[in-house]
Amino acid sequence: MNPKTALVPKKLILPFILITSLFALWGFANDITNPMVAAFKRVLELNNTQASFVQLAFYGGYFTMALPAAFFIKKYSYKTGILLGLGLYFLGAMLFYPAAAWESYGFFLASLYILTFGLAFLETTANPYILSMGPESTATQRLNLAQAFNPMGALAGLFVAKEFILDALQSNNTDADGNIIFTSLDESAKAVIKTADLMVIRDPYVMLGLVVLGILVVIAMAKMPESKDSNSKVDFKNTMRRLLKNRNFVEGTLAQMFYVGAQIMVWTYIYQYAEVLGISNAEAVNFGYAALLVFLAGRWICTFLLRFIQPRKLLSFFSILAILFTAGAIFLPGMAGLYSLVAISFAMSLMFPTIYGIALEGLGEDSKFAAAYLVMAIVGGAIMPTLQGMILDLGGSNYDDIRILGVSEVNFSFILPLGCFIMVLLFSLRAKNLVST
Repeated sequence: MNPKTALVPKKLILPFILITSLFALWGFANDITNPMVAAFKRVLELNNTQASFVQLAFYGGYFTMALPAAFFIKKYSYKTGILLGLGLYFLGAMLFYPAAAWESYGFFLASLYILTFGLAFLETTANPYILSMGPESTATQRLNLAQAFNPMGALAGLFVAKEFILDALQSNNTDADGNIIFTSLDESAKAVIKTADLMVIRDPYVMLGLVVLGILVVIAMAKMPESKDSNSKVDFKNTMRRLLKNRNFVEGTLAQMFYVGAQIMVWTYIYQYAEVLGISNAEAVNFGYAALLVFLAGRWICTFLLRFIQPRKLLSFFSILAILFTAGAIFLPGMAGLYSLVAISFAMSLMFPTIYGIALEGLGEDSKFAAAYLVMAIVGGAIMPTLQGMILDLGGSNYDDIRILGVSEVNFSFILPLGCFIMVLLFSLRAKNLVST
């Protein structure tokens, strides 16, 4: 790769900035939601499997809406797809208000599900749009640059989750001995706290909805250079036939599903891992911050390295790092295991945009539907955390009820991310010998 090749042509810099800002917006939604698994578990007294339905609803929305989003932007335009995505994002966030009033977990899940309809539109639109904004030789590097702003939004989301939700939940209060007070209260006292805590969870999402509405208005008023395709006719059957013959795309979609599943497991269950070590959910957010900071650092470092190293080779190296760090999270005792769990985020930093770029390489107009399937692959974030929650429930609702292979079930549960990173490594090794079609 020629390090002198321009990442983005000058005439496309403003559209690039506007679309890149959306990466931070869905990063915020992702990381304000990850700690909600632990929050809903405590407030609504759920088991681990039930609490994991937060991620099932959130990432299930991606799976449901990604392909319809591809049809929509094929028929209309990137800008229209973005506006519809922002509208659905706004609607889902505002539905937290009636969900809290009804005190219904199912309503909260439905709100998250609709919110991620909007995120599916945004990701299906923004990722291939960024890839198209310049030479194909720099496409993967360009997407890594745009994706580097995603963890910035994620850090903001995590900050709001800690400062305005987890720290404010009365159900998290402890007595002088460090025991949770909420669990020992009678039902009437619990009901009062439950009502107050669900409002605490509600308010940041409602404020987020208002911010999204403001961004929708700004983008609606902005001029974007690309409207709809010169050929908006949908030839889905022939497109799918071509895509299924492209091994880079097929195997990349599977690798993306395993990667996203691993990422969400690592970022969701860091709180449960820390709790076994005597660290409260609110304090564990600091380790979530650390994970996102090393993730962000990794994104910027990888954006630089991709100017000199082939994406496939770098992906192989980072996959091996992820496997080693995950093994450390499983088998290293005490804080060493937690630090290893945090370090996985550095290894993950390269994966999503690089798998994405390799899978879409050389697909031309077919990339719009291919991008939809890669967004649908985010369903790994819905399935894998639920499976991990089932492992955590093997011995009871706590996280260290039993020992498996000499470690607690929360440590052992990270065998699932380990398997996912092995699948990403296999993709990177096979992809070296694949030729785009």
